[in-house]
Amino acid sequence: MIVLCSMVAVMAAVVAVNYRTFMGQNGKKKDSGMADATSPRIEDDGKVSGADLSAFLRDDDFFDKDAPKKTENETQTDENGNPVKALTLLASSVERDIRVKIVDDKGDVVSGQEFTVTVEDTGAYVDEDKDGVIRISDIKPGEYQVSLNAAEGYEVPANPVNVRVKSIVSYTVIDDIAFFVHSEDEVDVAKDDTENDGIDSMDEDDTQYTALLDIEEERENAVALGIDVSKWNKEIDWEIVKAEGVDFAIIRCGYRGSTSGWLVEDPYFYKNLEGARKAGIKVGVYFFTQAVDLVEAVEEASMVVSLLGDTKLDYPVFIDTEGAGGNGRADSLDPGTRTAVVNAFCRTIENAGMTAGVYASRNWYLNNLNRDELNDQKVWLAEYRQMPEYDGRYDMWQYTSSGAVAGIEGRVDLNISYLGID
Repeated sequence: MIVLCSMVAVMAAVVAVNYRTFMGQNGKKKDSGMADATSPRIEDDGKVSGADLSAFLRDDDFFDKDAPKKTENETQTDENGNPVKALTLLASSVERDIRVKIVDDKGDVVSGQEFTVTVEDTGAYVDEDKDGVIRISDIKPGEYQVSLNAAEGYEVPANPVNVRVKSIVSYTVIDDIAFFVHSEDEVDVAKDDTENDGIDSMDEDDTQYTALLDIEEERENAVALGIDVSKWNKEIDWEIVKAEGVDFAIIRCGYRGSTSGWLVEDPYFYKNLEGARKAGIKVGVYFFTQAVDLVEAVEEASMVVSLLGDTKLDYPVFIDTEGAGGNGRADSLDPGTRTAVVNAFCRTIENAGMTAGVYASRNWYLNNLNRDELNDQKVWLAEYRQMPEYDGRYDMWQYTSSGAVAGIEGRVDLNISYLGID
């Protein structure tokens, strides 16, 4: 007990000495180089130290007492107290046109309202189908200002947006193309997705070719076996497909509606792309076109680039050009126009740093395209025979649409790739 009391006494003495040293003999804090918070001091360099920078918050005369106080998450309302949505106007041009998009603060298209925009020195244009998109054609090249007219229940931009109308198509990706891409729940799928109606030139019954061809000798020379798939193939077990001997898959990323003309994303695209890559299957993509001019071809290619993002492909990006059962918006194109559309798509893809190619049947190449006017794209031929009779160069051959591969329910297209072989 004596020892313990001695230790406590020593510790108390140490604390007392240090406290007096820190506070000073008069009990006030010594000047340690830091100014008191309530005593600002002007330093030698003219700066003020120790000032209370929050003092204005306690100043009753600093703020406007009559100004209305805002609450957190406050939204603007109209005279009836209804919430007002803020809108943003987007405008771009591909060739002698202005494409306008009206979006909300989340970047989503605002539909269901008959918006009107005014183009400087040109006039007013109405969104008659109320889809939030206004396409204005036959505009002279030059600089224009586009304004969104007042609309009840919406806060429109106070200032117009500037847009430069181009005189000719530049085969470059359209930056805002993502705003023009639709999902399948926005279209009449039965009328718009008519891809499977187009193969019209197969003279032989392709059901006799239902398996991956036995080409082990050729495979030593870089020949590869593959499939092409879309939403029509539904859920795919890619690990089983890989085990079956499939080397590559060409995956549909989207299509242009055969009736509406809208750009539509294949609902299985990302799932198929991720599944194939994860299983170690090399991938390429294709897009079913219904473009009727160069502008629409650039739009389609831009959509592909936008959907792919940073994804690197092993195989080309193909434009699928075929009929749509006779009722497609592009079915009546003459060979010259259709060839120009195909070239525009491929040039845009190539300018984006990817390899481009064309998919068509033998009959389509011979009668609906000008083969001598095609650029040096990769050629993907669809011809359902023991051996193709097509007399031109081709890099891939789709030899059946009635194939069977474990891991895929129902029929699937089967292909051979000769890419990399002279």
